Amino acid sequence: MSSYPPHVIILIGPTASGKTELAIEIAEYFKTRIHNIDSRQIYKSMDIGTAKPSKKQQQKIKHFLIDIEEPINQINVKQFQEIAQISIKREIKQNNLPFLVGGSGLYMNSLTKGFFVPNVPPQNNLRKQFEELGQKKCWDLLKNCDPVSTKKINFADHIRTIRALEVFYVTGKPLSTLKVQKPPDWRILELGLDRDNLKERITQRTKNMFLSGIIEETNHLISKYGCDLPILETIGYREARDVLNNHSTIEKAIELTTTKTIQFAKRQKTWFRNKNNPIWLNNKNLLKDAIIKIESFLS
Repeated sequence: MSSYPPHVIILIGPTASGKTELAIEIAEYFKTRIHNIDSRQIYKSMDIGTAKPSKKQQQKIKHFLIDIEEPINQINVKQFQEIAQISIKREIKQNNLPFLVGGSGLYMNSLTKGFFVPNVPPQNNLRKQFEELGQKKCWDLLKNCDPVSTKKINFADHIRTIRALEVFYVTGKPLSTLKVQKPPDWRILELGLDRDNLKERITQRTKNMFLSGIIEETNHLISKYGCDLPILETIGYREARDVLNNHSTIEKAIELTTTKTIQFAKRQKTWFRNKNNPIWLNNKNLLKDAIIKIESFLS
């Protein structure tokens, strides 16, 4: 492996595509470790609902950036970017091959593309006001204060519209003027993992989550941090909380979680196509194809 510029391997893919299992096989073959790039696996006590690598898997291959904060202390993209950069740079300094794995496109690209992330925490009161205005009025507001962002954000993307408005109202500066990109000095191989049977995989994994104890895990989080813990709005935990509050049955919770996860995976795939454009692995023999591509990249 060349020491300059550093080589970095990335594996991205939608939820339930099997990134964890494949990543461990790749890491074993190349005798490297894994940096988790998932916006939910960074929190402690959130194991089942985030499909976090098991303790056995983590013993087999060292994972960084897992269980780094309590769920009550939410980490934004800027904070994650800073923490992850330190971890990855340490790996490079030790002449190891950094291997980044995850499905959080924004978190991944904050590292690989090096864009500046405004250090503006969520403004809950402001967000509520924007929610009440509705998407059309928010979009019109954004066109007035940050027209450049409206060219990059889809009209239907309510979340990113509100975030852009939030940044403007807090800093007085358009988000588009703050997003300066300074990519790191890395040679990057970005591999993509997708499955033809992703819907079936999501359906089975959701059933397994509820059979394995996501309701009990949610109950533990509520007993420790309260029912209004923001992170419980995550898909799966929200539905488990509804079961605990007798607002839903387990069967309905499984059905709703499955539907929402399929929709989420679809958004992830759109993001990866538009923002990442990875080299997609051949599903017939994922490990063999990954090894061939990585060895070619490193040679």
